[in-house]
Amino acid sequence: MVDFLNFDLALTFKILRTIIIVFIVYFGFNFLTRIIKKKLIEKAKTKRERTNIEVFSDIAHYVLILFLLIFAILSYAGSLTGIGVVAGLLSAALGWALQRPISGIAGWLMVIIKRPFEMGDRIIIGDVKGDVVDITLTHIHIKEIGGTIASEETSGRLILIPNAKLFEQDIINYTKRDEFILDQVGFAITFESDIEEAQKIAISSAKEVMRNYTKKIKGEIYTRTYFQSSGVDILIRYQSLTSKRNQISSEITQKIFKKVRISKNVKFAYQHTEISISREQKK
Repeated sequence: MVDFLNFDLALTFKILRTIIIVFIVYFGFNFLTRIIKKKLIEKAKTKRERTNIEVFSDIAHYVLILFLLIFAILSYAGSLTGIGVVAGLLSAALGWALQRPISGIAGWLMVIIKRPFEMGDRIIIGDVKGDVVDITLTHIHIKEIGGTIASEETSGRLILIPNAKLFEQDIINYTKRDEFILDQVGFAITFESDIEEAQKIAISSAKEVMRNYTKKIKGEIYTRTYFQSSGVDILIRYQSLTSKRNQISSEITQKIFKKVRISKNVKFAYQHTEISISREQKK
């Protein structure tokens, strides 16, 4: 009975001693690190230098934690019971603290192995749309398109998406198979217009623009027509380069506009009201 009590007291003393040493070293190191970090940041001249200081500080912090964990385990190397207690506590602590980082690493492995997207691909993850510029162990770096405007042009913002979110969000890849995506330009013509000539104008305009961007036009350029209350909608559909989508559609729109303006048989339709006045009313 006495031996058992002595064993418990010895184990308790070891635990308290280790906790005190760990706290002193941890908080002392953090105090010194903050002072050194502040001095270095004040002397840093560029954003890259400040970033390097932050990264080095984080690395030093994690290395310290690793060494303290090793020290805590080695403190009980002579006691199987102590090792079991420490291992249990560490497992619980690490499981809680590293849940998100581990999910992030799993997301990174999924990207590396399954290849849902690669560097340079244009993708949508959740509500974020843009071009992939970097894939790291913890984050996907995306050069945003749209965002500040209702368009698919670069906004200038860089968005970092945690890899852990890849398991929670839909991923849409514009350029998984090739660099082309189906796009369209629409315009409305009057009921009196020549619909066949309007279709020829649309197709020729799309072909002329696409030849400026690619040697061989991908897929078929075709039209679709739909009735509207004020006329007929003409939709020209074509395989557009994903990265130049807005620029190409803008140029096609300009060509169609110029050709329709000089055509005698095709007129643009627009919503308007006609009021007819009888002869008696004119009098």
